[in-house]
Parts: sequence; structure tokens; C-alpha cells
Amino acid sequence: MRKALLLYNPAAGRVPVRPFIQVADRALTRAGWTVEVVESESGEHTTHLAQRAAEDGYAAVFAAGGDGTVGQVAAGLVGSETALGVLPAGTSNVWAREMGLLPLSWTRPWALRETALLLANAPICAVDVGECNGRPFLLWAGMGLDALTVQRIEPRMRLEKYFSVPQYAAVTVWHASTWRGLELRLWADGERVEGHFLLALVNNIRHYMGGLANLSPQAYLDDGLMDLWLFSGDSLTDALRHAFDLWSGRHVNSDQARRVPFRSLQVEAEAPFAIEMDGEPVFVTERAEITVRPRALRVLMPPRALDLLRNAPPLAS
Repeated sequence: MRKALLLYNPAAGRVPVRPFIQVADRALTRAGWTVEVVESESGEHTTHLAQRAAEDGYAAVFAAGGDGTVGQVAAGLVGSETALGVLPAGTSNVWAREMGLLPLSWTRPWALRETALLLANAPICAVDVGECNGRPFLLWAGMGLDALTVQRIEPRMRLEKYFSVPQYAAVTVWHASTWRGLELRLWADGERVEGHFLLALVNNIRHYMGGLANLSPQAYLDDGLMDLWLFSGDSLTDALRHAFDLWSGRHVNSDQARRVPFRSLQVEAEAPFAIEMDGEPVFVTERAEITVRPRALRVLMPPRALDLLRNAPPLAS
């Protein structure tokens, strides 16, 4: 029988996930998995547990939590033969939206069981992973306005998560009204770009803004490339314009937004700037080096999400 670690974050999401874990465990067991259930204690603990599962030869680690939990588990599995399975139970669940998976909620108490059944025999595919200053990320790495917002609001209490969208919007507006952006020098695959930006965002997936924006409609998870998006400006007006353009899809043709595909990126600034990765604050630095690790992570992919892959065929389960 295939062996799996079911790793859950008890602090994730608006709905306490612990009462629903046994249902997901039973669904995987009935589908032929031998399951070990472990509760994570912190982000570092989550990554350590995933790494240990990979070293011990587990076939998969099922991550029950939000995008932060997913990114932390992915960081522990990069370069291994152990696959990531995502049981969405967080606040935004943007990776789940990308995959077409329904997250746990009060109106969908059955969601973890259904997702576990869907992924139990799903094809395993290899996807790209980013690495920023030696730290892996799966979804995005953001510098500028969104990193300042994430740094301010995370970690959140469960009650705050019921107001996650207005809270995020309010904190972003507050920062945009008082902060004037970053002077950045960037080298994307050797091409130099410099300017004054409110936001510099590296993305591996198509969605952004809690899943409300389709940032890179043509992005693929396995093409060895990531997109750098640069949003210029220095005011609240500029920030609100970018938010509307992202929501409506107009950013793709905006002269105030620029997309730069890359495999290797260097970022420098005169002053320290914050970086968020997969929705979690990580560090403050004056220099960032970001590289793409092609097809470095194995993922249990629902069949409906296979169009997110460009060239890579499913690997054997």
C-alpha cells in the first residue's frame, strides 16, 4: 500500500480543520493509502515534517491548510520523489482555485473528503518551483506593496479571517496612502530593468489577489519560466488603478504594468524591502536572487487541472 503523511495546520482558515481530518483520513485509507496524521506546530515545523516524510520514502504528503501551508510543505518536498497533495482549508486557497478544487467551508463540510477522493488516484505531475535567496516558493514572491501588507496582517487570528478581504484591502490602502514605492534595479536573464515601482511580483501560477485576478493568463506550471510583473507608480491613485486593472484583466495591456518572463532574476534596491512568499512574510533584504527550478516538485494533479501543464506528461502514480 502507498504510504502518506496527512499534515494539517490547526490554525488555518475560517473553519477549524481538526474535526474534518478524520474524514479525509478515512477517504484516503479506503482508496488504498496507509495514512499517518500529524498536526503542524509552525511553518518551520511543517517544512521539516514534509522533508522527513520524503526522506522516509512516503509516496505523498497531503497538506490540509491554506496557501502558506501548501508552500511550506512544498519547500520540504522539492527535489524528492514524494508528491504533494493539497486539501484546501485556508482563507484564500489560491492554489486550490488554480487546480479547480473546492476548499473547506461551513457550507461545504464535505470538501476535504471529496478532494481526498479526487486526489487519491490522481496523476502525479512535475511542476516548477521558485527559489528566492535559497528559500523555495510555489505560488509567488512579492516585493513592495503586497509584501508590506502581508507583513502587517500575518499571522491572523481566526476571527480576523472572516474579514480577510476588507482587512487586506484596508491595510493595502493605508500603506499606499503613506508609502511611495521602491527604486529597483533588476536583471532578468541578464536583461537590465530599472525604475520606480509600487509592486514587483514573481508568479508561478495564473491567479493573484486571493484568486480574484488572473494575473498571467498564459502561465504554465512546467515550462521552466516564471513571470516578473512590475507595476509602476508612487501614490494611492496608482495603487487603486492597478487593483482595478488586475481585477478586470486590463493590466495585460497597461503601459503602467510590465511582464518579464525569466529563468533567473536579480533584484537590488538602495533601501531594505520586504518579501512575501506564498502569502507569508519571510524576510527583509536589499538584494534578492530568484531562480526557477524546472519540474522540481511532484504534485497530485486533478485531471481538470492538466491544462496548466505545457509539455510535461503525467508521471506514473
